[in-house]
Parts: sequence; C-alpha cells; structure tokens
Amino acid sequence: MKRYISRGFAFLIILSLLVTACQPAAPATEAPATEAPPPAETEAPAAATEAPAAATEAPPAEAGPVEATPGQEVNMVLLPKFLGILVFDQANQGAQEAHAELQNAGELQFLGPTPENSVAGQIEIVTTAATQGMDAIMISNNAGDQIAPAAQGARDAGMTVVTWDSPIPSAEGEQIFVAQVDFDETGRVMADMALSILGEDGGKFAVLSASPDAANQNAWIAALEEVLATDSTYASLELLDIVYGNDQSEDSYNQALALVDKYPDMELIMAPTTVGIAAAAKAMQDEGLCEEVKVSGLGLPAEMVSYTLNGCAPEFALWSFVDLGYLTYYTTYLLATGGIEGAVGERFEAGRMGTYTIEKDPTRDQGLRVLMGPFTVYDATNVEAAAQ
Repeated sequence: MKRYISRGFAFLIILSLLVTACQPAAPATEAPATEAPPPAETEAPAAATEAPAAATEAPPAEAGPVEATPGQEVNMVLLPKFLGILVFDQANQGAQEAHAELQNAGELQFLGPTPENSVAGQIEIVTTAATQGMDAIMISNNAGDQIAPAAQGARDAGMTVVTWDSPIPSAEGEQIFVAQVDFDETGRVMADMALSILGEDGGKFAVLSASPDAANQNAWIAALEEVLATDSTYASLELLDIVYGNDQSEDSYNQALALVDKYPDMELIMAPTTVGIAAAAKAMQDEGLCEEVKVSGLGLPAEMVSYTLNGCAPEFALWSFVDLGYLTYYTTYLLATGGIEGAVGERFEAGRMGTYTIEKDPTRDQGLRVLMGPFTVYDATNVEAAAQ
C-alpha cells in the first residue's frame, strides 16, 4: 500500500513540474513597460480628442439672406416730403407693387402734407399714425431733426420707423434709412457733371436746393463742397452761392432768375432736386439764356427730355424712385414682422431687386442704412429712351 502511495506522490510531483514547464512565458511588456514607447492603441484616443477642438475653432457657416413671409398683416404709411411731386408718386407705385407682391393683409396709406406745410404736416402725420395704431411708417424726411421726437414717440408706441430718400440727421427714432445712393458719391457726381458741362477750364456755378431742412439735400451739398475743396481735379470750378426754392416750381423758377441777375458771370445752375432742375431749365429757356447759363443736377427724364435735347440741361442724373419705394417697403415689412432686427450685417432678399445688407451709415455719426443705387447720368444719347 505504501508503495502505491509513494508512486502516486511521485506522479503528482512529476505532473506539477510538467504543468509549470508548459505555462507560457510572462508577457514581454510586463518587465520593460516603463521603458517602451506607449502602444499605438493609446495614441488614437489622443487624436480623437483633438478633432473636436479643431471643429469648434472653424467659423460658423454664414447664414443666408432672410426672405419675407408673405400674407402677414402690417398696416403701413408711406410719407413723402409732400404731395404733388412725380418722384414721390413713383415711390408710391413701387411700394404698392411690393404690397401686392407680399400679399399684406393690412393697408398701405400714401399720406403727405402740402408743400407750404411740409415740416409741421409731416410731424402731425407721424404723431397721428402712432395714435391710430398703425404698425409702420416710412418717412422721406423734410423736417430735419425737428421730426425726431415724433419718430421716437412712434417707436415708443411700438411702430416700425424707416426713413427713405431723406433721413433723420441724428437718426433718433429711426431704425433704418433706405438710401437711394451714397450721399458722399452724390457730391462727386455733381462735380463731374459741372466739369463736363463747363469744360476743363471750369467756371462759376450756383446751387439751387430744395428746403434748408432737407437732410438729403444738405448732405449732398456738403459732399459737393468737400470734393471742390479737397480734389484738385475740380480746382477750376467755383461755387458762388446756395439758394432754396423749397421744392416749389414758382419759387425755384424765381430763384433761378435771381441768381442770373446777381451773378452775371455765372455759367451753370446745379439743382439737386427734380422740382428745382425743371424750374431752372424752364426759366433759362423762357429767358433765352440756355447758351449762357446751363442747368444740371438731379431730375426725371420724363420732365427733362426737352431741356436736354435743346441744350438747356445737357446732363443730369437720377435713380429709380419706383425701385426706392419698392425696396423701402420690403425693408419695413421685414422689420415689422420680425424677419430682421435691424442690425449691422443682416442680409435680406427684396423681391425682384435681390439681396441687401444693413450697414452703418458712413455719412452720419449715428444710424444704419440700406444702400440701393446706382446713379444713372442722362444726356442726349439716352434721355429719350428713359423718358418713355
């Protein structure tokens, strides 16, 4: 029996030794783990953590321009400087086009004062619109900063207030100004036309403006004076005087004749107003002075075609007031319905006119603008086609 136990014990010892011998060797990584470079597997997570960081640094994709949602109800007022001027009727035509296109369930009123009561009349219309619960008003300002308290009152009442054609100089109460052209550029365009008409030797000219409170007129004239003072290209031009016809035909006609009497050596009247340029051209034609005194400025082709062809007004410039009314309406509708907030950099679609961007108005200390443009200069080569 003892023999069998001894043999069994010996067999267990031999079996134990065989099992130990067959065990796999310890992994090589256990001993030199601190000396070997990290396994490849440990590098992948590090790379993965870097990718999101790079993604957060990439600039966000630029948002597309905002499109108006048709069919909303916004009761709006289009306010010209005063009634009875063709360019303002054309602006109303453009606004009515946009009104129908956007299927606005609200109303669009075209309200304006008389020429004799423009300043007080505009202020009254803005104030009344706010008290009558209108949602938005679009102002071609003829009252300078005098209209600012009424505009701010309208804003405080919850109205959207946009200016067009002529802004509020201080921008108080105004959310956005829809500018027909860059106001600084207007001065250079007038200087270029003056030099073109008078020739390289230049000459003396005067400005026949609208009213002393018209912000757009004042800005254009200031830009003209700046160009004359700082650019040697126009050194041969001399600005004699600035007078005002208050955008009334008879007053402008008489002011043009008064300039001729006062300055016998004057060769040009520059009128940056459609009423003034037509009245001045008629005055020169009636007095037989078209060879001695030319007329230029900003005018409507339909009103200026005969004066351009007979040489009284060889060149003048303008933009589309239909488009200006259309763009103003789109801008105001989008503001009133919350499509845009009225902030620098916002982009929006204005129907058939395309994409526009809100920017800081560089021609005023305060205020934002949407810039339409461009100018068109008319002469005998294109005025007849444009007058159709």
